[in-house]
Amino acid sequence: MRLLYFFCALLAARPGVAAPGPDQYRARRVELSQKLHDGVLVLFGQTEKSEEDIRTGFFQESNFYYLTGWQEPGAILLVTPPQDGKTHDFLFLPRRHPDQEKWTGRKAGPDDANINQLTGFDTVLPVESFESELRKQLERYSAIYTVGEQSTTELKALAPLRDISDARQTIARLRMHKSPEELSLIQRSIDVTLEAHRAAWKRAAPGEYEYQVAAAMTAVYFDQGCERHAYAPIVGSGPNSTVLHYSRNSRRMDRGELLLMDVGAECAGYAADITRTIPVGAPFSKRQREIYQIVLGAQNAVIAAIKPGLPLRDLSKIARDYIDAHGKDLHGEPLGKYFTHGVSHHVGLDVHDATDFTQPLAEGNVITVEPGIYIPEESIGIRIEDMVLVTKDGAKLMSGALARDPGEIEKALGR
Repeated sequence: MRLLYFFCALLAARPGVAAPGPDQYRARRVELSQKLHDGVLVLFGQTEKSEEDIRTGFFQESNFYYLTGWQEPGAILLVTPPQDGKTHDFLFLPRRHPDQEKWTGRKAGPDDANINQLTGFDTVLPVESFESELRKQLERYSAIYTVGEQSTTELKALAPLRDISDARQTIARLRMHKSPEELSLIQRSIDVTLEAHRAAWKRAAPGEYEYQVAAAMTAVYFDQGCERHAYAPIVGSGPNSTVLHYSRNSRRMDRGELLLMDVGAECAGYAADITRTIPVGAPFSKRQREIYQIVLGAQNAVIAAIKPGLPLRDLSKIARDYIDAHGKDLHGEPLGKYFTHGVSHHVGLDVHDATDFTQPLAEGNVITVEPGIYIPEESIGIRIEDMVLVTKDGAKLMSGALARDPGEIEKALGR
């Protein structure tokens, strides 16, 4: 079975999870084509890079995957504005190379008998035809839209006198709204990630190492069929909890320290991004609980404020104002200076998903809410991060099945 349908088959065995099909990818291309007007869209899929693929395996570029669902390397997408009321889209595929397939497996080729059904494209051509087809379309249209510096450079070489524009914002506006099928896949990634966090709570103990906790977490989502980490696991104990993107995960934990775990799975292409902070081998200390309650209060304040029409940047101000109003450092100064990052970002095919920051929140967006306070001089770093769906009237907490309240966390830890 080809890679395009691998995840569909995998997810079919999991009730309640519906994967996008060829019709949904086609609908995305149709919607995008209506926004092109004076030009054609060209996207280059990811190529096989031997050194990178040895380390991570092959993963498709996310914009290309969003519009095609195609999971094999070396493909090119060409989409025109509507012509005679119909979208014209072309998928260009490399010809098969049996010698290379001995190393990386059989690939689909443009001459395969079932290639149209397999790809969901009416027109599939060899990549050698791309330049001639592009020239043909440029007889009708004046501009080219693409994504990425390398793509721009390659297209400039092919059409040096044409205006080449960045399509990221246009595609981002489509990607920000999640379909029901996408929401099912995101929820699946969240649920698996919550299982991973629960496993970490059982594993974390004085004398253990951060990497052992990270291993317990990643084992859960790889065992569930997820392809990779949504980002490098962050498991920081004691002073490491105050480092925002700490990823060495090499320190030995001691009793009474905080352990911050920012770990998420990527399942069927969609990411989760969840953080919890727990005490190691003991209940929260008075000061730890005080700071934790402030972070939790800030998170609840942000979630309560979320609604369509609100600018994403406003959420960080809500969190900072709450933190400043509810806590002091050891010198009696407001704690807001220890909140050093934004509180929200979109999540989808990428953990920091495609976003047009000129657009306010809208129904169907999936975002994080992740306030944190990081006080190095006290070795206290606390972040609570959940994923939220923007609804018609407010917000739905998608990751609420994992305890956030400090008392509930202590109960789950057997404290």
